[in-house]
Amino acid sequence: MDAKQLSQRLATVGAFVQPGARVADIGSDHAYLPANLALNHQISYGVAGEVVRGPFENAQREIQKLGLEDQLVARLADGLAAIQPEDQIDTVTIAGMGGPLIRHILEQRPAQLAGVQRLVLEPNVGEATVRDWLAANQFEITAERILAEDGHTYEVICADRVTHPVTYTPAEQLFGPFLLAEKSPVFIAKWQRELQRVQHAVAQMQQAKVAPTEHLAAATAKIKLIEGVLTDAGK
Repeated sequence: MDAKQLSQRLATVGAFVQPGARVADIGSDHAYLPANLALNHQISYGVAGEVVRGPFENAQREIQKLGLEDQLVARLADGLAAIQPEDQIDTVTIAGMGGPLIRHILEQRPAQLAGVQRLVLEPNVGEATVRDWLAANQFEITAERILAEDGHTYEVICADRVTHPVTYTPAEQLFGPFLLAEKSPVFIAKWQRELQRVQHAVAQMQQAKVAPTEHLAAATAKIKLIEGVLTDAGK
């Protein structure tokens, strides 16, 4: 993979960036995503943010190698601190992190999101906590994709800022409103695996001398949700 040929996962994230956007890619690594978008004339400006010096230097080299210095800038910064007011960022992409970390990044510096109209997020795990944050902060999910690549399953969530309240049911928060409606084969396979994992966890908790009541109740509720969705999908 490089800036000219993205992985399917990153290409899916990039597809949700609107033409002419001013994008900040947080945790950009080699800056492959913003560089690809710039090369394809999809964005007018981009920031590649990295908190680790090695990946930040990789991003700098990639931007220089491709001659994109007029369009892209790499910044060594923690999360949304990579965004400066003069950037006029309207789109933020965060890919390849756990859901709790993505949520932490979004919560840490709300002022940096002031002008942002679109978030494109790809949490590796913990998607539900990301959807919970989006609803609480008036970002409405407008599209979702689920894909399998190199033995992993990825979910991409696209959300736009709205002025009205946003609420999701427990099932929509866990599975994703669009993915739940679609129930693709990749989605079904993911939740069949997750059902087995949670059932195994419940069996272990039940064997404990002192059963963790709260965790057990949450896991049991999750099993019921998953079983309900898989039953519906089989009809």
